Amino acid sequence: MAIGTLAERPAPAGAPQAPAGARPPSRRLAALTGALLLLLVPLSAVHLVQGTAAVGLGDLVAWLLGDDAGAEAAVVVESRFPRLAAGLAVGAALGAVGCVLQSVSRNPVASPDVLAVNSGAHLALVGAAVSGLSLPFFGDVAVAFAGGLVAAALVLVLTGSEYGTMRLILGGTAVSLLLGSLTTSLLILAPVESTGLYAWASGSLSQNGLGTVRLVAPVVLAGLAVLLLLGRRLDLMMLGDDEARALGVPVRRTQVTVLLVTVLMSAAAVAATGPIGFVGLAAPALTRLLVPYVPGLHRHRALVPLSALMGVTVVLGADVALRAVMGAQNAVRVPTGVVTSLLGGLLMVALALRLRATSTHGAARGLEVRGAGAARRGVLAATVGAVLVAAAVAAVLVGDRTLLLGDLGLWARGEAGQLVGIVLDTRVPRVVAALLAGAALAVAGTAIQAVTRNALADPAIIGVSGGASLGAVLVVTLTPLAGFWAVTGSAGAGAVAAAAVVFALSARGGFASDRLVLVGVGLSHVTTALVTTLIVATDPFNASKALTWLSGSTYGRSYEHLLPLGVACLVFLPLTWAAHRYLDLLSLDEDTPRVLGLNVPRTRLLLLGCGVALTGTAVAAIGMIGFVGLVAPHAARTLLGRRHRWVVPVAALLGGLLVVLADLLGRTVIAPDQLPAGLLTAVIGTPYFLWLLHRTRAS
Repeated sequence: MAIGTLAERPAPAGAPQAPAGARPPSRRLAALTGALLLLLVPLSAVHLVQGTAAVGLGDLVAWLLGDDAGAEAAVVVESRFPRLAAGLAVGAALGAVGCVLQSVSRNPVASPDVLAVNSGAHLALVGAAVSGLSLPFFGDVAVAFAGGLVAAALVLVLTGSEYGTMRLILGGTAVSLLLGSLTTSLLILAPVESTGLYAWASGSLSQNGLGTVRLVAPVVLAGLAVLLLLGRRLDLMMLGDDEARALGVPVRRTQVTVLLVTVLMSAAAVAATGPIGFVGLAAPALTRLLVPYVPGLHRHRALVPLSALMGVTVVLGADVALRAVMGAQNAVRVPTGVVTSLLGGLLMVALALRLRATSTHGAARGLEVRGAGAARRGVLAATVGAVLVAAAVAAVLVGDRTLLLGDLGLWARGEAGQLVGIVLDTRVPRVVAALLAGAALAVAGTAIQAVTRNALADPAIIGVSGGASLGAVLVVTLTPLAGFWAVTGSAGAGAVAAAAVVFALSARGGFASDRLVLVGVGLSHVTTALVTTLIVATDPFNASKALTWLSGSTYGRSYEHLLPLGVACLVFLPLTWAAHRYLDLLSLDEDTPRVLGLNVPRTRLLLLGCGVALTGTAVAAIGMIGFVGLVAPHAARTLLGRRHRWVVPVAALLGGLLVVLADLLGRTVIAPDQLPAGLLTAVIGTPYFLWLLHRTRAS
């Protein structure tokens, strides 16, 4: 089996197999369709009566019957009914789109989110809004369509034609992170022009009348019609590309047609409500669970419309649950897409546990290293260290006010002028924070990659950074007067909890590479949704706080903020380096360290603990920084080979260099405005990550 290839487990032995002599397929399909439609009736009624104004079921019935319902009817017609109609249209579109994308790619976690369609469409729309470009609705759809199509094409080109492999998921996630970073940069740089876009960025059903829904509905209906016409081709393509060609199906033309139609439908949905996440994953996945029980449901002329109905159920159910749990007043602040993203993340974790994946257990390959190693490792390490020192000095001197090297010397001796002292007292802690955080994340990534023998494992990708962020934001939002040590402790606790969940679930399959990453990505989406909910529910007028924290920034760091991170680096960096022989053995295979007498579970737990501690303190110090824990260790191994005696310190130097440069660029490129360092590391790290995926494509 190729690396990362996924295959669904067979249905449980006790599950009904739908014998042919039972009810005809049409009857069961009709019963299922009728059940979903009947479920939507009370769900829609509850959706209409929920809100800040007092509208009961009696008022709703009176309005439906044409009786005089007074002001309550006006509330329903002018405010709530457009919201319901938007949920119906967008839910149907995303459910159908996810269904056919999963079929064409033969990947059970394919969706508009995984293919970065939503991220590309969102970036294009935010770019148009920030630039002051005012377009009619179909103009917005065209812009979103172009952005989504470019993003999807980028993912497919870089990950290769093996749509069913893990590379599709990882490539889509990486491109989504890159596009999300660019979108966040626009929101930060144009706070006035982007007012209100933060909540919309997570997907909101709020509408101003039925005008938008009247425009998006024909697009959705036309797209559904085309997908239904392609139903038989999609049925045959599920057998495999070669088999479908042998049966006369124009595979490539069908794939292109499906891609264009699904991107258009997704773009229309994003233009109407913003990117409501993971409906395209959850709805078809839930529908496919019923296939063993409903004969004929596997055919796409039944599967597509049923997935559309399930998409409507997911969207409306999420909105109803949100208002029921948080109350009508508080729920106004929280976008519906946050709830669907939470559901999608949990579903991705559940799907990961049901997939067979390539395991690192037994005869599986060790951590791949294609570089031969440097002939003079000491010289190379010294060179990297010198470049880091030069970059740190440049970062201290360059900014909105440029200083001279002599000013730094005077400041170090305590003889600098007041202005120079103020500048350096502010700038030096930021540079030190970037250096320490980069080193901590790089060494954490090195340890995690070696222990799991997964070159694509990264503290951010596998959810550890998300857990730390959730822990810190939980304290910041609920107890604003909490001290920095409390925030640091909660970040560490969140990182430990996230790591425990990811590694406990992944350990069931011997730390299978695919399962580890899928569980981590799912948990990352869950934590991001929870962080967004905390921010908008407790402090809705300060969205920049969420953006800055989730993007990673050294702004406002002081020496007090660096103390926990400094202590963690002082303790865990040498401890990880001291275990370099253990890292060498664990990165080979599962059996060699055991034969040599190493207590693998205890050693693995110790090294993972070091990585989690370093990640938690780094996130507490400067927020979420992505890709450092992926890029720096891999670059160090490429330069030096697999010996962790050299990889650990050089990865630390490269990680510090990457974050210092990112922070320097963020402070200077658009001065006096600033970009968070995490956005720049995503811009730098994503191309490297995609190149790594492209280089390791299965032949």
